[in-house]
Amino acid sequence: MYKILFLLMISFCSAQNYRFVYEYKMKPDRKIDSLVTDYMNLDSDGKRSYFYNAAKYERDSAYNSTKNTAVLYNGKKYDQNLGYIVEKDYAQKSIKFYDKYKTANLLVIEDEPQKWNIEKEFLKINNINCQKATANYKGRVWEAWFSKEYPINDGPYKFIGLPGLIVSLKDNEGNHIFNLIQIKKIKTVFAFLPKNNKEMNWKDYRKTIMTYTPNLADDIEAMSVDKNVGAMNIHFKDGYVAKFDLKELKSGNPDDEIAKKLRRANNPIEKE
Repeated sequence: MYKILFLLMISFCSAQNYRFVYEYKMKPDRKIDSLVTDYMNLDSDGKRSYFYNAAKYERDSAYNSTKNTAVLYNGKKYDQNLGYIVEKDYAQKSIKFYDKYKTANLLVIEDEPQKWNIEKEFLKINNINCQKATANYKGRVWEAWFSKEYPINDGPYKFIGLPGLIVSLKDNEGNHIFNLIQIKKIKTVFAFLPKNNKEMNWKDYRKTIMTYTPNLADDIEAMSVDKNVGAMNIHFKDGYVAKFDLKELKSGNPDDEIAKKLRRANNPIEKE
């Protein structure tokens, strides 16, 4: 589990490489009140940025350097709905969304940034002076707090276009909440972008993901049992890795328990 850190106040220069770490609390199932907490990185070099899951990046980095599948099974876990990467090109004002569906690499290219209403309301968050902005975006009403102290008009997920970095962001239902918890300089800005992508529009992508029905015979790449810890490791074809307690699998229907891990969230960040 990630340890929440105080923000590192540094002399900001937009020409350098920075990593902005966000704590992301989301409610994957709209029928269940509990929130899931994960951590996302926003890496920027002043010209472009990549937004991705921190745990997945660590796991992919370790696997690419060792080619040892044990790294996948024993690495940090992340929510299955967070396997995507968002790439933003500041000059082109384009947003590329990468995700994987089974063995297919999917790509959606968009050029419709949010239309923000900047308000005369101010707040200090973790010693950072912030200003409020709101937007209606893809079926949700969003409240953002941005800071001109970090003159980069970027933020978590696809959010962009404010005159400063987004420090805090949430929808009005409290289903998706992003809070900046760390800023640090990094050597390079890099992401494991998939190749041979199938390009589609957002409507088709959403339909593909939301109508997905688990099929264990088609979806599982490999399985292994670790008797020492009483667990079964399953590597799915979309790259996701899950660990199951053998006792839980034996107590119910194993196929049903595994299928639950394959189901996508019914409360996505974009309703439309």
